[in-house]
Amino acid sequence: MSSLEKPILTWFKKNKRDLPWRDTTPWGVMVSEYMLQQTPVNRVLPKWNEWMERWPTPKDLAKATPAQVITAWGRLGYPRRALRLHAAAQIIAEDFNNTVPEDQETLQLLPGIGEYTAAAISAFAFKRGELVLDINIRRLYARCWQGKSAPTAAPNNAERELARQLAPEGDDGTWAAATMELGALICKARTPLCEACPLKNQRLWRAIGSPQEAEKGKSAQQAKWHGSDRQCRGVIMQALRENSDITQSELQKIWSDRSQYEKALASLLDDGLIEKRGKRFSLAN
Repeated sequence: MSSLEKPILTWFKKNKRDLPWRDTTPWGVMVSEYMLQQTPVNRVLPKWNEWMERWPTPKDLAKATPAQVITAWGRLGYPRRALRLHAAAQIIAEDFNNTVPEDQETLQLLPGIGEYTAAAISAFAFKRGELVLDINIRRLYARCWQGKSAPTAAPNNAERELARQLAPEGDDGTWAAATMELGALICKARTPLCEACPLKNQRLWRAIGSPQEAEKGKSAQQAKWHGSDRQCRGVIMQALRENSDITQSELQKIWSDRSQYEKALASLLDDGLIEKRGKRFSLAN
Protein backbone atom coordinates (compact mmCIF):
# COMPACT_ATOMS: atom_id res chain seq x y z
CA MET A 1 0.00 0.00 0.00
CA SER A 2 1.46 3.37 -1.05
CA SER A 3 1.99 6.37 1.22
CA LEU A 4 -0.93 8.05 -0.57
CA GLU A 5 -3.31 5.10 -0.61
CA LYS A 6 -3.04 4.22 3.08
CA PRO A 7 -4.24 7.50 4.67
CA ILE A 8 -7.17 7.83 2.25
CA LEU A 9 -8.41 4.25 2.67
CA THR A 10 -7.89 4.40 6.44
CA TRP A 11 -9.92 7.61 6.62
CA PHE A 12 -12.62 6.08 4.42
CA LYS A 13 -12.92 2.97 6.57
CA LYS A 14 -13.48 5.10 9.67
CA ASN A 15 -15.65 7.85 8.22
CA LYS A 16 -17.65 6.56 5.26
CA ARG A 17 -21.40 7.07 5.37
CA ASP A 18 -23.67 4.06 5.72
CA LEU A 19 -25.36 4.37 2.33
CA PRO A 20 -27.69 1.52 1.30
CA TRP A 21 -26.46 1.38 -2.30
CA ARG A 22 -22.99 0.40 -1.05
CA ASP A 23 -24.38 -3.02 -0.13
CA THR A 24 -26.96 -3.87 -2.75
CA THR A 25 -27.47 -5.47 -6.15
CA PRO A 26 -26.02 -4.05 -9.39
CA TRP A 27 -29.55 -2.83 -10.18
CA GLY A 28 -29.65 -0.98 -6.87
CA VAL A 29 -26.34 0.70 -7.72
CA MET A 30 -27.67 1.66 -11.14
CA VAL A 31 -30.83 3.20 -9.69
CA SER A 32 -28.75 5.21 -7.21
CA GLU A 33 -26.49 6.56 -9.95
CA TYR A 34 -29.46 7.84 -11.97
CA MET A 35 -30.97 9.47 -8.89
CA LEU A 36 -27.71 11.02 -7.69
CA GLN A 37 -27.17 12.92 -10.95
CA GLN A 38 -27.42 16.57 -9.80
CA THR A 39 -29.36 15.57 -6.66
CA PRO A 40 -27.88 15.46 -3.12
CA VAL A 41 -27.65 12.24 -1.13
CA ASN A 42 -30.11 13.32 1.60
CA ARG A 43 -32.88 13.77 -0.97
CA VAL A 44 -32.09 10.54 -2.79
CA LEU A 45 -32.01 8.25 0.27
CA PRO A 46 -35.77 7.97 1.00
CA LYS A 47 -36.69 7.84 -2.68
CA TRP A 48 -34.12 5.13 -3.44
CA ASN A 49 -35.51 2.99 -0.62
CA GLU A 50 -39.04 3.43 -1.95
CA TRP A 51 -38.03 2.47 -5.49
CA MET A 52 -36.05 -0.58 -4.47
CA GLU A 53 -38.94 -1.87 -2.39
CA ARG A 54 -41.41 -1.28 -5.19
CA TRP A 55 -39.18 -2.24 -8.16
CA PRO A 56 -36.35 -4.49 -6.91
CA THR A 57 -35.30 -5.62 -10.40
CA PRO A 58 -35.21 -4.07 -13.89
CA LYS A 59 -38.10 -6.33 -14.94
CA ASP A 60 -40.27 -4.95 -12.15
CA LEU A 61 -39.69 -1.35 -13.24
CA ALA A 62 -40.11 -2.26 -16.91
CA LYS A 63 -43.71 -3.32 -16.21
CA ALA A 64 -44.61 0.10 -14.77
CA THR A 65 -46.23 2.83 -16.86
CA PRO A 66 -44.39 6.11 -17.52
CA ALA A 67 -46.99 7.91 -15.40
CA GLN A 68 -46.30 5.59 -12.46
CA VAL A 69 -42.57 6.12 -12.85
CA ILE A 70 -42.82 9.91 -13.04
CA THR A 71 -45.17 10.01 -10.05
CA ALA A 72 -42.82 7.82 -7.98
CA TRP A 73 -39.87 10.04 -8.95
CA GLY A 74 -41.59 12.81 -7.01
CA ARG A 75 -39.54 15.97 -6.48
CA LEU A 76 -36.08 14.60 -7.17
CA GLY A 77 -35.92 16.99 -10.11
CA TYR A 78 -35.00 16.49 -13.77
CA PRO A 79 -37.78 13.90 -14.29
CA ARG A 80 -36.41 12.93 -17.71
CA ARG A 81 -33.98 10.81 -15.70
CA ALA A 82 -36.93 8.71 -14.53
CA LEU A 83 -38.07 8.03 -18.10
CA ARG A 84 -34.52 7.16 -19.16
CA LEU A 85 -34.15 4.76 -16.22
CA HIS A 86 -37.49 3.22 -17.16
CA ALA A 87 -36.36 2.78 -20.76
CA ALA A 88 -33.04 1.29 -19.60
CA ALA A 89 -34.92 -1.17 -17.37
CA GLN A 90 -37.02 -2.31 -20.33
CA ILE A 91 -33.89 -2.95 -22.41
CA ILE A 92 -32.14 -4.82 -19.58
CA ALA A 93 -35.22 -6.95 -18.91
CA GLU A 94 -35.70 -7.82 -22.58
CA ASP A 95 -32.18 -7.95 -24.02
CA PHE A 96 -29.96 -8.80 -21.02
CA ASN A 97 -32.05 -11.39 -19.18
CA ASN A 98 -32.87 -8.92 -16.39
CA THR A 99 -29.14 -8.53 -15.58
CA VAL A 100 -27.31 -5.19 -15.50
CA PRO A 101 -24.35 -5.25 -17.94
CA GLU A 102 -20.89 -5.11 -16.37
CA ASP A 103 -18.74 -3.34 -18.94
CA GLN A 104 -18.72 0.39 -19.62
CA GLU A 105 -19.15 0.09 -23.38
CA THR A 106 -22.42 -1.83 -23.06
CA LEU A 107 -23.68 0.33 -20.21
CA GLN A 108 -23.23 3.46 -22.33
CA LEU A 109 -25.64 2.04 -24.89
CA LEU A 110 -28.45 2.36 -22.35
CA PRO A 111 -30.58 5.55 -22.15
CA GLY A 112 -29.28 8.13 -19.68
CA ILE A 113 -25.84 6.58 -19.17
CA GLY A 114 -22.72 8.51 -20.17
CA GLU A 115 -19.02 8.04 -19.48
CA TYR A 116 -19.14 8.86 -15.76
CA THR A 117 -22.29 6.88 -14.90
CA ALA A 118 -21.04 3.82 -16.79
CA ALA A 119 -17.72 3.94 -14.95
CA ALA A 120 -19.44 4.38 -11.58
CA ILE A 121 -21.83 1.45 -12.11
CA SER A 122 -19.01 -0.78 -13.30
CA ALA A 123 -16.79 0.18 -10.34
CA PHE A 124 -19.35 0.11 -7.53
CA ALA A 125 -21.58 -2.75 -8.71
CA PHE A 126 -18.93 -5.07 -10.14
CA LYS A 127 -15.82 -4.10 -8.15
CA ARG A 128 -13.87 -2.95 -11.18
CA GLY A 129 -11.04 -0.44 -10.97
CA GLU A 130 -12.61 1.97 -13.43
CA LEU A 131 -11.63 5.60 -13.92
CA VAL A 132 -14.45 7.32 -12.02
CA LEU A 133 -14.26 11.10 -12.16
CA ASP A 134 -17.16 12.80 -10.42
CA ILE A 135 -16.92 16.43 -9.29
CA ASN A 136 -15.86 15.51 -5.74
CA ILE A 137 -12.94 13.35 -6.91
CA ARG A 138 -11.92 15.93 -9.50
CA ARG A 139 -11.95 18.76 -6.94
CA LEU A 140 -9.78 16.70 -4.58
CA TYR A 141 -7.26 15.98 -7.33
CA ALA A 142 -7.27 19.59 -8.52
CA ARG A 143 -6.49 20.97 -5.08
CA CYS A 144 -4.01 18.37 -3.90
CA TRP A 145 -1.99 17.79 -7.05
CA GLN A 146 -2.68 20.68 -9.44
CA GLY A 147 -2.85 23.67 -7.07
CA LYS A 148 -6.28 24.73 -8.36
CA SER A 149 -9.34 25.67 -6.34
CA ALA A 150 -11.65 23.79 -8.71
CA PRO A 151 -11.41 21.54 -11.76
CA THR A 152 -12.36 22.56 -15.26
CA ALA A 153 -15.93 22.07 -16.47
CA ALA A 154 -15.18 18.65 -17.95
CA PRO A 155 -12.31 16.17 -17.52
CA ASN A 156 -9.43 16.61 -19.96
CA ASN A 157 -6.69 14.20 -21.01
CA ALA A 158 -4.19 15.54 -18.47
CA GLU A 159 -6.71 15.04 -15.66
CA ARG A 160 -7.48 11.50 -16.78
CA GLU A 161 -3.79 10.66 -16.91
CA LEU A 162 -3.26 12.02 -13.39
CA ALA A 163 -6.20 9.95 -12.15
CA ARG A 164 -4.73 6.80 -13.71
CA GLN A 165 -1.39 7.45 -12.03
CA LEU A 166 -2.99 7.96 -8.62
CA ALA A 167 -5.28 4.91 -8.70
CA PRO A 168 -3.83 1.89 -6.84
CA GLU A 169 -2.92 -1.14 -8.88
CA GLY A 170 -5.54 -3.89 -8.69
CA ASP A 171 -8.21 -1.55 -7.30
CA ASP A 172 -11.70 -3.02 -6.86
CA GLY A 173 -13.63 0.25 -6.93
CA THR A 174 -12.79 1.16 -3.33
CA TRP A 175 -10.41 3.93 -4.40
CA ALA A 176 -13.15 5.72 -6.32
CA ALA A 177 -15.58 5.38 -3.41
CA ALA A 178 -12.97 6.62 -0.91
CA THR A 179 -11.80 9.65 -2.90
CA MET A 180 -15.40 10.55 -3.75
CA GLU A 181 -16.36 10.44 -0.07
CA LEU A 182 -13.31 12.48 0.92
CA GLY A 183 -14.20 15.12 -1.65
CA ALA A 184 -17.85 15.22 -0.58
CA LEU A 185 -17.32 15.37 3.19
CA ILE A 186 -13.93 17.09 3.64
CA CYS A 187 -12.70 18.71 0.43
CA LYS A 188 -15.99 20.57 -0.05
CA ALA A 189 -16.38 23.25 -2.68
CA ARG A 190 -17.07 26.24 -0.43
CA THR A 191 -15.97 25.27 3.07
CA PRO A 192 -13.22 22.65 2.89
CA LEU A 193 -12.24 21.09 6.22
CA CYS A 194 -8.52 21.08 5.52
CA GLU A 195 -7.39 20.34 9.09
CA ALA A 196 -9.46 17.15 9.12
CA CYS A 197 -8.11 15.96 5.78
CA PRO A 198 -5.77 12.94 5.73
CA LEU A 199 -3.95 14.68 2.88
CA LYS A 200 -3.49 18.05 4.57
CA ASN A 201 0.25 17.94 3.94
CA GLN A 202 -0.37 17.11 0.29
CA ARG A 203 -2.59 20.07 -0.55
CA LEU A 204 -0.71 22.12 -3.12
CA TRP A 205 -3.71 24.45 -3.41
CA ARG A 206 -3.51 25.38 0.25
CA ALA A 207 0.29 25.58 0.24
CA ILE A 208 0.17 28.37 -2.34
CA GLY A 209 -2.44 30.36 -0.43
CA SER A 210 -5.73 28.73 -1.44
CA PRO A 211 -6.21 30.94 -4.51
CA GLN A 212 -9.83 31.47 -5.49
CA GLU A 213 -9.00 31.69 -9.16
CA ALA A 214 -11.63 32.01 -11.83
CA GLU A 215 -10.97 28.74 -13.59
CA LYS A 216 -11.40 28.70 -17.31
CA GLY A 217 -14.41 26.52 -17.83
CA LYS A 218 -15.21 26.44 -14.12
CA SER A 219 -18.80 25.35 -13.74
CA ALA A 220 -21.13 28.23 -13.02
CA GLN A 221 -23.29 28.24 -9.92
CA GLN A 222 -26.72 26.81 -10.50
CA ALA A 223 -29.26 29.39 -11.56
CA LYS A 224 -31.72 30.58 -8.93
CA TRP A 225 -34.78 28.39 -8.46
CA HIS A 226 -37.51 30.83 -7.41
CA GLY A 227 -39.39 32.13 -10.43
CA SER A 228 -37.28 30.10 -12.85
CA ASP A 229 -38.42 27.98 -15.79
CA ARG A 230 -37.34 24.92 -13.78
CA GLN A 231 -39.65 25.90 -10.94
CA CYS A 232 -42.52 26.43 -13.35
CA ARG A 233 -41.96 22.97 -14.86
CA GLY A 234 -41.81 21.51 -11.36
CA VAL A 235 -45.08 23.14 -10.31
CA ILE A 236 -46.85 21.78 -13.39
CA MET A 237 -45.45 18.29 -12.82
CA GLN A 238 -46.49 18.35 -9.17
CA ALA A 239 -50.01 19.40 -10.09
CA LEU A 240 -50.28 16.48 -12.52
CA ARG A 241 -48.85 14.04 -9.97
CA GLU A 242 -51.53 15.11 -7.49
CA ASN A 243 -54.33 15.20 -10.07
CA SER A 244 -54.20 12.54 -12.76
CA ASP A 245 -56.20 14.59 -15.25
CA ILE A 246 -56.47 18.41 -15.39
CA THR A 247 -58.14 20.76 -17.85
CA GLN A 248 -56.11 23.42 -19.60
CA SER A 249 -58.00 26.21 -17.83
CA GLU A 250 -57.34 24.64 -14.42
CA LEU A 251 -53.67 24.15 -15.15
CA GLN A 252 -53.21 27.76 -16.27
CA LYS A 253 -54.21 29.00 -12.81
CA ILE A 254 -51.14 27.53 -11.09
CA TRP A 255 -48.61 29.98 -12.61
CA SER A 256 -49.07 33.73 -12.98
CA ASP A 257 -46.63 34.34 -15.85
CA ARG A 258 -48.60 33.14 -18.89
CA SER A 259 -45.71 33.14 -21.38
CA GLN A 260 -43.41 31.29 -18.97
CA TYR A 261 -46.17 28.79 -18.24
CA GLU A 262 -46.74 28.11 -21.95
CA LYS A 263 -43.01 27.70 -22.54
CA ALA A 264 -42.70 25.25 -19.64
CA LEU A 265 -45.79 23.32 -20.77
CA ALA A 266 -44.43 23.03 -24.33
CA SER A 267 -41.07 21.76 -23.07
CA LEU A 268 -42.74 19.10 -20.89
CA LEU A 269 -44.76 17.93 -23.89
CA ASP A 270 -41.63 17.85 -26.06
CA ASP A 271 -39.77 15.85 -23.40
CA GLY A 272 -42.55 13.26 -23.33
CA LEU A 273 -43.23 13.82 -19.64
CA ILE A 274 -46.87 14.85 -20.06
CA GLU A 275 -49.65 14.26 -22.58
CA LYS A 276 -52.45 16.39 -23.97
CA ARG A 277 -55.82 14.96 -24.98
CA GLY A 278 -58.10 17.66 -26.31
CA LYS A 279 -58.09 20.32 -23.61
CA ARG A 280 -56.91 18.01 -20.80
CA PHE A 281 -53.41 17.19 -19.57
CA SER A 282 -51.98 14.19 -17.71
CA LEU A 283 -48.66 12.53 -17.02
CA ALA A 284 -47.33 10.49 -19.95
CA ASN A 285 -48.59 6.91 -20.19
